[in-house]
Amino acid sequence: MKFVTSISTLTAVLIASVANADSHCADGKTLNDGKLTIATGNPAYYPWVMDDSPESGQGFEAAVAYAVANAMGFENDDVVWVRSSFDEAIQPGPKNFDMNMQQYSITAERDEVVDFSDPYYTAPMAVLVSPGATDTNPTMESLKGLKWGAVGSTTAVAKLQNVIKPEQELLLYGDNADVNAAMSANQIDAALFDLPTALFLSAVMIEGSKVIGQFAADESDNPDNFGMLMEDGNPLKPCVDEALAELKGNGALAAIEATWLQDTTGVPLIK
Repeated sequence: MKFVTSISTLTAVLIASVANADSHCADGKTLNDGKLTIATGNPAYYPWVMDDSPESGQGFEAAVAYAVANAMGFENDDVVWVRSSFDEAIQPGPKNFDMNMQQYSITAERDEVVDFSDPYYTAPMAVLVSPGATDTNPTMESLKGLKWGAVGSTTAVAKLQNVIKPEQELLLYGDNADVNAAMSANQIDAALFDLPTALFLSAVMIEGSKVIGQFAADESDNPDNFGMLMEDGNPLKPCVDEALAELKGNGALAAIEATWLQDTTGVPLIK
């Protein structure tokens, strides 16, 4: 009898071990068992999602979403996409997604009503030049010769004064709208923005402008850190953070960034 009991106990342990091997951190923590529901914008824009089709895995945030899902133990077919507006998702209360990726900057104010994952992207500073700018080579020497504008209260001023050191007097403005207007009117040649803002301004707001280069993220003061937005208190957060840590540690996240935010956008690093 004692021998039988031991065999039964061993069998139970082996069954439990197999079950644990097949399980993953997210078990029982998602909206729908066995599925990971991810939200994006409506529409979702380049270069974050290509052709407004996150299911393709093409685009930086779409690619990161699938990489995180895989690291959490989900197959691609287990990922379910939904759409939400930016402002709607950031409001307190229940969510119809497990996590939301729409370039949400992690801030203390937002963190009071929603949860964020660890950062999956740190936005570098980028150079946007006006339609009338002539020397647009992404070299420090060329940058010095441009006529620059900046919002006086931002860290771009220190970056310009201490790193780029333009030859012409720096023109200061009250807000980004004034800088955009000055650039559209060719009153200035260039301005510094975080890369996502620069890409948006070039594609949508300032016709003929272009993003010619970006500085390494670790060279920026107080950079924007993007996190996956979740319902406040979501038990899935540790699982997402663990997956992101794995992707950072094995270089996969850096490779995705290089593919979709450097190679695809054609925005080289300024050295």
